[in-house]
Amino acid sequence: MCTAVTYNTKDHYFGRNLDLEYSYKETVTITPRNYPFKFRKVNEINSHYAIIGMAYVAEGYPLYYDATNEKGLGMAGLNFPDNADYKDVKEGMDNIAPFEFIPWILSQCANLDEVKVLLQKLNIANINFSEQLPASPLHWIISDKESSITVESVKDGLKIYDNPVGVLTNNPTFDIHMFNLNNYMNLSIEQPENNFSKKLNLNAYSRGMGAMGLPGDLSSASRFVKATFTKMNSISGSTESESISQFFHILNSVCQQRGCVHMGGDKYEITIYSSCSNMDRGIYYYTTYENSQITGIDMHKENLDDTALISYDLIKGQQIHMQN
Repeated sequence: MCTAVTYNTKDHYFGRNLDLEYSYKETVTITPRNYPFKFRKVNEINSHYAIIGMAYVAEGYPLYYDATNEKGLGMAGLNFPDNADYKDVKEGMDNIAPFEFIPWILSQCANLDEVKVLLQKLNIANINFSEQLPASPLHWIISDKESSITVESVKDGLKIYDNPVGVLTNNPTFDIHMFNLNNYMNLSIEQPENNFSKKLNLNAYSRGMGAMGLPGDLSSASRFVKATFTKMNSISGSTESESISQFFHILNSVCQQRGCVHMGGDKYEITIYSSCSNMDRGIYYYTTYENSQITGIDMHKENLDDTALISYDLIKGQQIHMQN
């Protein structure tokens, strides 16, 4: 499964963990401003905002998992099995396939106000990329530098939720995730007081006991709570190094280790990669399961007026700095 978060210091950051039992040949992919975005049911967009993110490039088309555009708008699709419900093509609507949704939004929107205008006519249509690549069941977090929303296409239609915590995981639906936070309002970063009984002399015997009850399992509901608690209480310096370091620590609080989630046979779900985009500077940072060193790619060091995709293979082998 997956976890996406936002984080603000002096700059603004957006990223995610991708948790799966297998990996496509995903690359950090930059789509320059003049790459022709073709869509199945709406008009082609030939000139647009530049985009950087993680994608599987199939037949020359970037199938983005998460991405940020040059205006500082970020978007990620996360697994949403059994709940995602894509619709038949509808007359008078913008019929967008799930794999087109990130490019369609990020190519033409600079902020959430512009996103919300496009969403008024959106129909996420049940269209596969190909027979080999059927539509994945997804829901999405979309964030600008100020706030976030969650978009879900379910049986009842298209649901758009304000996302005040800037966090998304997987099932259940977002409204249930938010309601579930009520069950954890007693958690605190402070040491607990004895509210059990004044007749008993109970003492805090360890640091961190104010957060006792914080979920630690790998389910999507628990990861939502833990990531939200960690993100909402995170403190870091405002330098780039301090900010991205803290961002990856937030993601690491809910990452998945090989062997803990068995998917049958010899398959185990792991955190294939973690990403962090500086939304202000257009820099995309990542780590992989085998490589904990942070690697960065700056979109503005490329020719963003080009017409061809620019892709960087992931550095997957562990990078160890020997100090002696």
